[in-house]
Amino acid sequence: MRNVLIDAGPLVALFATDDAHHVRYDRLVSDASAEGLRLVTTWPCIVEASYILDAPWRFELLHWIEQGGVQVFPFDPSHLAVMLPWMRRYTEKTKRDMDLADASLLWLASETGLREIMTIDVKDFARYRLPDGAALMLL
Repeated sequence: MRNVLIDAGPLVALFATDDAHHVRYDRLVSDASAEGLRLVTTWPCIVEASYILDAPWRFELLHWIEQGGVQVFPFDPSHLAVMLPWMRRYTEKTKRDMDLADASLLWLASETGLREIMTIDVKDFARYRLPDGAALMLL
C-alpha cells in the first residue's frame, strides 16, 4: 500500500470538475489507486478544501471522506508546540505565511515518515524542510 499525503488544493481539484488541476489529480489518483493507494491528510486541509468548494462538490468531498476515501489523521493541541515554531519561522524568514494546514501536513510527515505529497502549493512545499532536513517529494 502506497501512502501519500494530500493537501487541500488537490482535494478541491478532485471534486471541482472545472478546476484547472482536476484532470491531473483525477488521473494521478485513479492510476495510483489501481496499484494500491491510501491518501492521508489532516482536518485543517479538509476544512480548507470544504471552504473553497461550492455545493454540491463540498458535499461530495465530505461524503467521500466519510466513506473512507482519505484517512484523516488527527492531532492533539499539544502538537501545536511543534507546528507553531515552523509557522513562525517560515512566515518571518520568507514573508510568506505557512498556514495551519501546511504545518499540519509537515507535522504529519515527520510523525509518520510519509514523504510524498500531492499539492498545488509547489512554491511553499518546495521550501519546507522536515526536522532531519529532508524535503517532501511533490506530486
